[in-house]
Amino acid sequence: MGRTWRKWGLPVVALALLAAGCERTPDAPDAKARPTAAPAAPVARVCAEPAAGPAKAPAGAVTVDPAKVGDLAAKTKDSPPHTTFWLRPGKHRLAPDRYAQVIPKKGNRYLGAPGAVLDGRKTNQYAFGGTARDVTIRHLTVQRFVAPPDEGVVNHDSADGWVIEHATIQYNSGAGLMAGARQRVRASCLRENGQYGMNAYKAKGQISGLVVEGNEIVGNNTDDWERRRKGCGCTGGVKFWAVDGADVRGNWVHDNRGTGLWADTNNNDFRVEGNLLEANDGAALIYETSYNAVIRKNTIRRNNWVEGRSYADRGDTFPFATVYVSESGGEPRVKARTDKIEIHRNVLEDNWSGITLWENADRFCNSPANTSSGDCTLLVKDTDRCARPAIAKAPLYADCRWKTQRVDIHDNRFVLDKSTVDCTVKCDRMAVLANYGTYPDWSPYQGERVARAITRKQHNRWHDNTYVGPWKFVAHDPSRVLDFGQWQGDPYRQDAGSTFRARDGG
Repeated sequence: MGRTWRKWGLPVVALALLAAGCERTPDAPDAKARPTAAPAAPVARVCAEPAAGPAKAPAGAVTVDPAKVGDLAAKTKDSPPHTTFWLRPGKHRLAPDRYAQVIPKKGNRYLGAPGAVLDGRKTNQYAFGGTARDVTIRHLTVQRFVAPPDEGVVNHDSADGWVIEHATIQYNSGAGLMAGARQRVRASCLRENGQYGMNAYKAKGQISGLVVEGNEIVGNNTDDWERRRKGCGCTGGVKFWAVDGADVRGNWVHDNRGTGLWADTNNNDFRVEGNLLEANDGAALIYETSYNAVIRKNTIRRNNWVEGRSYADRGDTFPFATVYVSESGGEPRVKARTDKIEIHRNVLEDNWSGITLWENADRFCNSPANTSSGDCTLLVKDTDRCARPAIAKAPLYADCRWKTQRVDIHDNRFVLDKSTVDCTVKCDRMAVLANYGTYPDWSPYQGERVARAITRKQHNRWHDNTYVGPWKFVAHDPSRVLDFGQWQGDPYRQDAGSTFRARDGG
């Protein structure tokens, strides 16, 4: 699994701090140096201003004593389902064993008093695990657990129906939080975790009905896993895998090392709206090998400065994007609230490049070049069907590919001031393109077939947008760099009804 910018995968990004004179982001004192700006309103400032939990135990609650090591796990074990636990102020600890954790029962509720912290002391791997449904965690800080890579600290086993509200999950290894079906993550601080703030992945079953709302997701991937596992595609503020139905709204996603929000492999029916995505080292948003989404009313600014500049400095001509749609599109046969990918009414300001629509000609179900190894599209259940000779004919010729199609980009505002971004070349691209198909030798997608399809035949359309700044446009392949007139003219005919000016007021 993971991102593939090209058929040979994603090279390692050489991460570096930006130029001297930058400030640290307010409310995240340990984040990387970075120019700052006041967040757009409304925004989730929950790390600096967490809501206080109940100062007294609710009626009927079991009180947990921080002076007794292991008290929370022991009382959970001894209490029936649907018990409410109130954690007193102070630092709560589990038994000093790496596998010691709390195993909730169905319907349990865990409420933290002001100052209640569950601390793994860099000893325990997991805080809350097990398969019990409908567990609630509120007003509790969970920190310093050491989950292995790709695993999580809270809801380690991706149980269904959990509610995490007004929580602070910080300074953990692996993912701060896993996700199950019908999970609600609201008004929480997911800060400076080693790999992900949240990893929405379930080994068995499907994640559906996921809500991520009003959270601050900041400074994650402190362990820099893209460097440790070259091209792994295994980092970000939040990573989503095979989620069917997600609402991601009103979050402040900023200063993450790598991508802000990343939906990877057979996700469907996403609404990403009203978020502030800013100052992430890589793309603000990647939607990869997935289906049907609405991306609207987001403010997206100052993203991709580190990764974009790294590639440009190497002379790479690929249009590395701030919003990157990779082998993803609208598909009416996959049930969702929309049958396309609609990107509209967003403001993108001073990012390293804009939106790239990409399709890797060599990446399809059953191809050795498919980095989502073992996965097939949502239209073909049996991977072995995508083989010659059947794959060369309908319906498999179309259905064995994740296709970038039916993407509608309209009524957005794209602003670029190169002096702010501090670049001279390659930070000014909007693109729709593919590579020349070469692999494997039995592939029916060789040559320019996919490049022609994504550019002219798959209903990918920009229109009625506003451009401010020295924008350029890439079509078909990285070598075709166009000005606005060429982009609007034959044969591409993009951005009908859009306006373009070199600078504000110009």
